Amino acid sequence: MNSIKNIEVVYSPALLPFYQLNNKIVVVIDILRATTSICVAFNTGVNKILPVASPEECALFKDFDFLCAAERNAEKIPGFDMGNSPFEFQNPLLKDRNIAFTTTNGTKAIKMCKELGAEKIVIGSFLNLAYLSNWLKNQHLDVVLLCAGWKNKVNLEDTLFAGAVVDMLEGHLIATCDSGLMAQQLFKTNAHQLILLVRKSSHAQRFKLLNHHTDDVAFCLQLNTTPVLPILSGEYIINHIQ
Repeated sequence: MNSIKNIEVVYSPALLPFYQLNNKIVVVIDILRATTSICVAFNTGVNKILPVASPEECALFKDFDFLCAAERNAEKIPGFDMGNSPFEFQNPLLKDRNIAFTTTNGTKAIKMCKELGAEKIVIGSFLNLAYLSNWLKNQHLDVVLLCAGWKNKVNLEDTLFAGAVVDMLEGHLIATCDSGLMAQQLFKTNAHQLILLVRKSSHAQRFKLLNHHTDDVAFCLQLNTTPVLPILSGEYIINHIQ
């Protein structure tokens, strides 16, 4: 088994240019909700997901037999097949389909990592925490945990997940930044009350104001329900088979 050399946590994509991504694995984290929805999609049997920058670009793929999912400011954009709720990605009719996907924060973070030269880009959520962590334990590259945040601002739920990964990998890595230690401590202190804490977060409050009819917070805080490893291959996210 190869040990991970170093692990770092980046609290916001705005900080990413200060980090070197070459020859590193980047785990993109957008707990509420893009990376959770991506894990659900592959657990449902989706073939591949294309992250795109804008709703306009996303809509173009309707002509190529893609389902199109688009969200901005926590709301589904009218005229698209889906938004960004993980409940939408549980539909068994999605099996073997391709999806073009654009969100406020998550898909932007994925594309940014690619542009900055990350060696591998994988998707993390509480739903695949153990599966992801076990895969990372067997990699020989340094790891960067990128929190997608909210419009370049730090958020609570992504930081908690980054801390959970650092905690899972303790003994297999060296935390080389204070942000990793801080995230780990935040997670360890609150591991017994994750849902309660995340319900207080700014993004959870947005859901409440928008009168969402599904409990996306509770769904996204489930542990280890999707044994999948979404990974970027070229322009597409696919499910990596271990």
